[in-house]
Amino acid sequence: MLENQYQYDLLEAGCDEAGRGCLAGPVFAAAVILPRDFHHPLLNDSKQLTERQRDLLRPIIECEAVAWAVEAVSAARIDEINILNASFEGMSLAADRLEPRPQFLAIDGNRFRTGLDIPYHCVVKGDATYADIAAASVLAKTHRDEYMYRIAREYPQYGWDKNKGYPTRAHRLAIHEHGLSPHHRLTFNHELGQLELF
Repeated sequence: MLENQYQYDLLEAGCDEAGRGCLAGPVFAAAVILPRDFHHPLLNDSKQLTERQRDLLRPIIECEAVAWAVEAVSAARIDEINILNASFEGMSLAADRLEPRPQFLAIDGNRFRTGLDIPYHCVVKGDATYADIAAASVLAKTHRDEYMYRIAREYPQYGWDKNKGYPTRAHRLAIHEHGLSPHHRLTFNHELGQLELF
């Protein structure tokens, strides 16, 4: 069972992202403030859940959260500032949209930078430890998947409805055959030579 949040002295938002390792599409980030008594038996790191479980949890989180926000940072912006900084930017943007404003941020991972004047703490595997970070991971993942399903209808050749933009063998083969789309991250390695890794 997850601890509700990292600390209880200040109003805390959990923050996480989805899509850092993808070849295409934005990185999505979410920030969530949960009620202190929030509990759901399914809630966990989004990577440990099935798509059906994530889709079940999303409306529950969005309905019961004190506040939540999701931000997308485009492939072009990722190319401009790199994926790590884009992840930081997305989480900062999401946290900045919350009302009420959080007094503390619990960040999934081991690094974070922000221009916000809000104290924070980074937690490795925080999405499998604290409910507010897990909730953010679910929202970031489900909103990103929804976006990838939408653009997959425009560019069906890349199989984004199945791979969500991740570097699968089929995705790399499609890039080799069809070239890059406007949604691909130009600074990421799309080469067929990488197929030997899969």
